[in-house]
Amino acid sequence: MKTISLPLLNNSSVYKQPPDDLLHSFNYANDSKNMNWAEHMISFYRTLSPPQNLPGDIEWLYPQRKPEIFSLTETFFKKYYSDEKQRKIFLGINPGRYGAGITGVNFTAPKQLREDCAIEHTLGNGTELSAEFIYHLIREFGGTEKFYSNYFIGSVCPLGFTRRGKNLNYYDDNDLLEKIEPFITKNISRLISYQTSTEKIFCIGGEKNYKYLLHLNGLHKWFGEIIPLPHPRFIMQYRRKQLQQFVHKYLQLITV
Repeated sequence: MKTISLPLLNNSSVYKQPPDDLLHSFNYANDSKNMNWAEHMISFYRTLSPPQNLPGDIEWLYPQRKPEIFSLTETFFKKYYSDEKQRKIFLGINPGRYGAGITGVNFTAPKQLREDCAIEHTLGNGTELSAEFIYHLIREFGGTEKFYSNYFIGSVCPLGFTRRGKNLNYYDDNDLLEKIEPFITKNISRLISYQTSTEKIFCIGGEKNYKYLLHLNGLHKWFGEIIPLPHPRFIMQYRRKQLQQFVHKYLQLITV
């Protein structure tokens, strides 16, 4: 696959994995062979080591550091992923403040965690647009049990960012992207080291996220094909009247 040159990238941002990271990734992949999906993902989040001293006033959004949120994350994975089935994956951008930034579960706000996943919590009943679209899709697909037995929804960067209390995407700041690219690369490798179908994956966000993932895939050859999908927030905010058409388009693309 052809490498895409992005304005956000320069030669110094190309990731060259050091020997220690190579050894860590090798050991992680070997350890994963003895896990089921739930154990793999619980270990994945437990052992994230995000770089410190982010540029400017950018801060990590890392809800799984809180014991009560990590417990919810464990409950979710044990409920839907206690098996060794191969799954197809989606990769979004990075978690935001009102969905995974609260619950620890990607594209899942407190409302969906309680009402769709039947996981009780004390986080209120807030919702957010992307979660509303994704769970509309999941219900159309046949429900949470059926959907999560076939798919996993992750992110290019597994943790999110805030700047002055507002959401920030990993690609919005050049210095941030250069700082975290090794972290992103290592954790995509870790994520797909267990029972993921890499012939074709689905990228949520058809512009900057898709182009950056194409760029990384050109370097690391993880995936055979990357299918771009319009971002749920865009659909819900600007194309809500066509919601059902977008859901059917998603279903058409992911079930081929």
